[in-house]
Amino acid sequence: MPDLFDTRPGQTPLDPDERVGLIPGHIQLVSELNEFEAVNIAQAQQKHLFGQRRKWDLHDTELLKTIHKEMFDFTWNWAGAYRQSNKNIGMDWWRIPEEVKKAGEDFKYWKEHKTYPPLEIAIRFHHRLVCIHPFPNGNGRHARLVADIFIREIGEKPLTWGTKDLMKKGNFREVYIQAMRKADAGEFSELMRFAVS
Repeated sequence: MPDLFDTRPGQTPLDPDERVGLIPGHIQLVSELNEFEAVNIAQAQQKHLFGQRRKWDLHDTELLKTIHKEMFDFTWNWAGAYRQSNKNIGMDWWRIPEEVKKAGEDFKYWKEHKTYPPLEIAIRFHHRLVCIHPFPNGNGRHARLVADIFIREIGEKPLTWGTKDLMKKGNFREVYIQAMRKADAGEFSELMRFAVS
């Protein structure tokens, strides 16, 4: 039987304790998990991107946790909770609350002072959240939705993120990962291009 928790480049391995958090007992394959998560995520997208238009306080750490919970609450019992272990990427787990708070404060400042153009603000915040990697899993998808919410809120053209499923192996995922690595070095232009491609 295929390993439900196989890992691919750019994905975070789950600890045994986090594996126990899988809610649906019928899932046996990675493809089934991806499909189940996609339905759960679509519900959160419906609320935040296609529901009644409103302003979201995306700098608020509790709202960021709530968005993650809404994306994965039918899939993982740890949805919306910060991870309690270190991963192959991200901050040390004990620094997460402080770092997410700082990221939110920076995001708020960038918005209020128009430090960067709106697309760059969205991409910088997305990148920062992924670098912190606050949750056991789903960090890239969470950070992309947060960026999408901000872009929708200010009435800019929606982000497409390459219009492909970034969970699947392939060229689009590799382009995204390479753009993220360049952003690690402070070069955000490739990630911005990818987000609107």
